[in-house]
Amino acid sequence: MLVEHSGLPRREAEYLLLALIDRDRAWYFAHADEPVSESDEVRFRAWVEDHKQGTPIAYLLGRREFWSLDLRVSPAVLIPRPDTELLVDWALTLANEHHCRSVLDLGTGSGAIALALATELPECDITAVDSSARALDVARSNGKRLGLGNVSFHDSDWFSALGESQWPLIVSNPPYIRADDPHLRRGDLPAEPVSALVGGADGLECVRAIITGAPAHLMSGGWLLLEHGWDQGEEVRNLLDEAGFKGAVSRRDLAGHERVTGGQLL
Repeated sequence: MLVEHSGLPRREAEYLLLALIDRDRAWYFAHADEPVSESDEVRFRAWVEDHKQGTPIAYLLGRREFWSLDLRVSPAVLIPRPDTELLVDWALTLANEHHCRSVLDLGTGSGAIALALATELPECDITAVDSSARALDVARSNGKRLGLGNVSFHDSDWFSALGESQWPLIVSNPPYIRADDPHLRRGDLPAEPVSALVGGADGLECVRAIITGAPAHLMSGGWLLLEHGWDQGEEVRNLLDEAGFKGAVSRRDLAGHERVTGGQLL
């Protein structure tokens, strides 16, 4: 009855309740009529009200699954999305094809991309950077909890603290939403850090900064992969071409939108 009377879409309410009582959906279907404890009911109702006021479910639970990893999240970091797994998948293909021994992840946030790569590439050293100390705390906590010793996290505004180091593969999911985009007022976005979402007036300020700085930190033949907005693929390809990258190409997400674009520095 808690789910039915919550005022939330049924799937959201079920997800909250199952997370609270630490059960799966199979258990719920078999025991849906069983009452929960009074303390769990109080907490569930509090979560429901918080969610109605705009707190994302991921922040209420303090976690979000990404690449089958149970990641801790907080309002200090962007909530990982399934679309970003397209970037991870492409990065893994390139890392295996080119026998990469190291990868750089720019703007790591919760560490989602870096930790997914570290999990799949145990012989590869993953360097992840972010300019937010609070985000780095979350990322380091995730790395420690997952027991991954091949990933390190550093405080850096893009390439600013990386000296002359170079990598064969650089990846990033930078802020790319336009400052006046109405989507910023919808869904989970109002609760997420603006610094992880907005990429200036046209959404491409951070993308430009990364593309401009990347050649000095890429080995010859290295690749740069960038996630971006659904309608920014052509612009990102043009920016890569102008910066001297070859064969700039975009890959589409499950909705058919260009979502990740990459180019090679020869």
